[in-house]
Amino acid sequence: MSLNDGNNVDDNVDFQISECLNPKSPKSFFLFAGAGSGKTRSLVAALTDFKTNHGNKFILNNQKIAIITYTNAAADEIKQRLMFDQIFYVSTIHSYAWELIQLFTLDIKSYVQTKLIEDIKDLELAQSKSRNLQNKTSIDRARKIKTKTKRLENLINVTRFTYNPNGDNFKKDSLNHSEVIGITADFIANEILMQDIVAARFPIILVDESQDTKKELIDALFTLQKNKKEVFSLGLFGDTMQRIYADGKPNLGESLPPDWVLPVKKMNHRSNKRIIKLINDIRQDVDEQKQQPRKEKSEGVVRLFIADRATDKVATEKTVAEKMSALTEDKNWIESDNVKTLILEHHMAAIRMGFFGIFQPLYKVDRLKTSLIDGSLSTLNLFKNTILPLIEAHKTNDKFSVMRIIKTNSTLFDKKIIENSKDQLKHLSNINGYVTKLLALWDGENDPSLKDILHVIYETKLFPLPSMFKVISSRTKDEQSTFENLDTEDEEPNDEAIEAWDLALEAKFSEVSKYNEYLNEGSKFATHQGVKGLEFPRVVVIIDDEEAKGFMFSYDKLFGTKDPSATDKKNEAEGNETGIDRTRRLFYVACSRAEESLAIIAYSDNPDLVKTNAMTYGWFADSEIEII
Repeated sequence: MSLNDGNNVDDNVDFQISECLNPKSPKSFFLFAGAGSGKTRSLVAALTDFKTNHGNKFILNNQKIAIITYTNAAADEIKQRLMFDQIFYVSTIHSYAWELIQLFTLDIKSYVQTKLIEDIKDLELAQSKSRNLQNKTSIDRARKIKTKTKRLENLINVTRFTYNPNGDNFKKDSLNHSEVIGITADFIANEILMQDIVAARFPIILVDESQDTKKELIDALFTLQKNKKEVFSLGLFGDTMQRIYADGKPNLGESLPPDWVLPVKKMNHRSNKRIIKLINDIRQDVDEQKQQPRKEKSEGVVRLFIADRATDKVATEKTVAEKMSALTEDKNWIESDNVKTLILEHHMAAIRMGFFGIFQPLYKVDRLKTSLIDGSLSTLNLFKNTILPLIEAHKTNDKFSVMRIIKTNSTLFDKKIIENSKDQLKHLSNINGYVTKLLALWDGENDPSLKDILHVIYETKLFPLPSMFKVISSRTKDEQSTFENLDTEDEEPNDEAIEAWDLALEAKFSEVSKYNEYLNEGSKFATHQGVKGLEFPRVVVIIDDEEAKGFMFSYDKLFGTKDPSATDKKNEAEGNETGIDRTRRLFYVACSRAEESLAIIAYSDNPDLVKTNAMTYGWFADSEIEII
């Protein structure tokens, strides 16, 4: 369709979705919704129509529509738009998964028991092959065996499992985030009774940002839909070009069953015309999806600035802001608080904001990466969600808040522990002493290391510790001394997460505060990945592979200043995803955040080649590129 069709070309999409949600003839669908397409508006419109036509029947049958979102903020927005109506169950994937499985204690216990037995067997096999049972790896492995064995033995005492989708799960009866997703996916995929229950309770399940939803759970929902399609509708909202996380399902939306409906939203209501043309051009070699702007939108400004990698970057970025202010006649460009700066990797934010020491080691571990960058890493949450607010309250002499935080988070205030104490007054006095000992680490403006903090917590048992920290903290001084003097030739590879935490715990506590500020968008910096779903009037996208130090993405390869690796060539030949594919998607997400004007700053060892290739790709005109 052409621009002359106006701003309402997607009205038929809302009707298509409403038709799919008809309980008398349910259909499953994948809605393509590109950047700024207004998918939330379409979702709310379809659900409002559903409530009018079918809401009473759902209320009588005690049924709900499940709407699964990627973030709590998105869930809150949708709840508000739906007027908090009770026939809609809106939550994040973790909250929804827990809603489904929390009552199946015996089944969960069986799953956890099987997994623990398998883990212990694997650890014991590795231990039997160790060349030296006194090296760091073997000692840590022995403690992991002990911890898992203890958990296995305690399973018989668990009467009901607990789980907090938004916090820490360190208690003996707690499940962690990955366990909840894994258990839910397993139950839905393999248990007929579970499929019956889910389809009966939630005849319609809608998944927002489906391209980044955990692959194992998406696959389980596909199984559910296949087996229950006469009474069940699965709706996926997404855009494969905006898939950012490695644990999402690749090529979602392709090879769907022939009876699926595939509506497409063509409009981009967010950005000015030139920005939309750029993002259309970026994705043109990937698929045939093409967006169009609103009729009343301005042309907008897009510029590519290229600088030598060795240049003064602070000065360069200031110059770019001044140039953009002149080009757009917008003084807000020279006010840093009014410009959103997007950087390729969280490494760059960590360096610029001062939390590199804690971030760098953890980010190297694949299984920690996603939870580290979205703020849900449970081990780190001990410092971020408990110790940080405790110290902030202490520094302002807010004694009430200090005690509230201690009582809320310390197992020493557990009612049973206090009741079983022979001398309850002494027990409470001891707690006070433990708190004093912990807070003393900050005396005289000290900035203690995370290791020092962890040592006090382990020694006093003031707060529950995740198993990873128990393994690290339980090392004796003699063992630690042995590790430090051990010949590396006698060492064997340790658990990479333990190795990472050994390094991260050397960081100062002030880095936790800076990391938390970054997560809460308290800085002008954000990553290309972290802004998905957000929009800003003025955006700067900074490209610098050297500073990013990442290996998942490479703008040098995307812009042709670095040859594809052997792995890239192999993956391309086999039809698999390459680093260039991932980088193109990331570039699309970053550029599509801009509403009015967009500046891209590319630091390169070969600025001339970047310019040549950027023009060859057809992404920028000569007049839009400046080497500075």
